[in-house]
Amino acid sequence: MFLTLTTTGTPERPATDLGYLLHKHPDKAQAFSTSYGTAHVLYPEADAERCTAALLLEVDAVALVRRGKGKSRGGAPDAALAQYVNDRPYAASSLLAVALSSVFSSAMKGVCNARPELPGQARPLRIEVPALPARGGPDLVRKLFEPLGWTVSAEPVPLDTEFPEWGDSRYVRLVLESGALTLAEALRHLYVLLPVLDDAKHYWVAPDEVDKLLRAGEGWLPGHPEQKLITSRYLSRRWSLTRAATERLELVRLAEADDSEVEEIDNAVEAETETEERPTPLAVQRREAIVTALRQSGAARVLDLGCGQGQLVQTLLKDPAFTEIVGVDVSMRALTIASRRLKLDRMGERQASRVTLLQGSLAYTDTRLKGYDAAVLSEVIEHLDLPRLPALEYAVFGSARPRTVLVTTPNVEYNVRWESLPAGHVRHGDHRFEWTRAEFRAWSEAVAERHGYGVEFVPVGPDDPEVGPPTQMALFTMTTPKEAKAA
Repeated sequence: MFLTLTTTGTPERPATDLGYLLHKHPDKAQAFSTSYGTAHVLYPEADAERCTAALLLEVDAVALVRRGKGKSRGGAPDAALAQYVNDRPYAASSLLAVALSSVFSSAMKGVCNARPELPGQARPLRIEVPALPARGGPDLVRKLFEPLGWTVSAEPVPLDTEFPEWGDSRYVRLVLESGALTLAEALRHLYVLLPVLDDAKHYWVAPDEVDKLLRAGEGWLPGHPEQKLITSRYLSRRWSLTRAATERLELVRLAEADDSEVEEIDNAVEAETETEERPTPLAVQRREAIVTALRQSGAARVLDLGCGQGQLVQTLLKDPAFTEIVGVDVSMRALTIASRRLKLDRMGERQASRVTLLQGSLAYTDTRLKGYDAAVLSEVIEHLDLPRLPALEYAVFGSARPRTVLVTTPNVEYNVRWESLPAGHVRHGDHRFEWTRAEFRAWSEAVAERHGYGVEFVPVGPDDPEVGPPTQMALFTMTTPKEAKAA
């Protein structure tokens, strides 16, 4: 992973001033240990007219796995050799951004004790990144950097030069040039926009990432035309963090427009007026209903089938009554996000032993899913095409056969109560169907009869006297003693 930073100078302002700004002597090659490998700083050229500093990040792939989502700590399973064979050691990403902030921390803050006048001086800068992942292509690269005063060259890297008909990869060779930026501004741009272009981070995004974003984006992010995209991607699309960052950025923008302090704008509304209680989100009510039903069933070993990003798994982990929790999803991306949400890389051994994330399809039988007390299908069945439901039914009720099965799905009759939902539309673009209460009851009773279960129905959310609850839940309980004992 490689990056070069070049400046030119004059006898009065020699280019070697770059060494003072970076706090790295041009005559020395230095190495710095990081959590994921070694960062090397060297100067391929250094004289009064032209000076280039190079940052080479040598990534330790094994350390990246061990500190990330390794299986040994209960994380998401690997996909073949993807944990070890990937672009992380070669393409600029959040790994390089973290190395920049670590190795050049003083320069990024605009601090130079030896020459305090240097950080505030704008100078000609040229930055080259040979391999930069760009989800959005060269056009997005230009949209992100050009408003900041950079002249941008983003040359697509072909998939294979021997086979040009294969087209271009998602990587570009990036060259940025500017004559009117300070070094601190340039480094802060890179720190934020490298992981934004990669649209991924190698570490768990915690709430303190909002503060990091606002610090690095001070002076340029509030007015950037792509502010929403930058904020969302930098915060790994975590909605709550993105909303918090957006609100704070808007306060900064209003304060600048009004020539006042952010604190003055932020205090315009008295705290006492915020007394109205916010309704509990339906997703939270759904998880609470599921946990209550699982507790009443006496289940200790639970399957979360179609676990998505791990919200229910996270809730179940808080209750010691659930001694083993297995999340299953067909999407490796969802499992990776779930692993980050659960902070499996930081979790203690005892807690990590309670949770496992598995990749698997519910359309096929899976021997790994046999022998559990309960299984949850929360907002899953409506994402399948109707002809595939019998396969899911057999995989869960016929093959895995947990003692208790909980199934939740939207109640289409309640959709008329959503003011923002157009008539005739389903609640999510990926829903293949949404059932009425009668349709869900008929399907559930038929499944129970075919596989030796009893079934009862529980409303989730406000139970409207006309259209019922927003979510309907079926609670299946195995009725054949012999089969229950075998399971």
